[in-house]
Amino acid sequence: MNVGITFAKPTTQVWMNIEVPEGACVRDVIERSGLLRQFPEIDLDVNKVGIFGSIAKLGKPVKEGDRVEIYRPIHPDAELLEKKK
Repeated sequence: MNVGITFAKPTTQVWMNIEVPEGACVRDVIERSGLLRQFPEIDLDVNKVGIFGSIAKLGKPVKEGDRVEIYRPIHPDAELLEKKK
């Protein structure tokens, strides 16, 4: 089945579609995508993940057409830092 996966940094955004077998879960999609190799700073014990903007557990099954998202941690002063720019 075809699912999307996305990850964004301030300077880089990745969004791709990949094929995964029926019964695949969020973790399977992330591991098959190659993003963990491409972005070694992703730590699945720290980074939250979701499907279409809703937080999800790594073991949650995905469905055809889902978009898995890896969220990067937000600095507590991010809004303040953005205003200073």
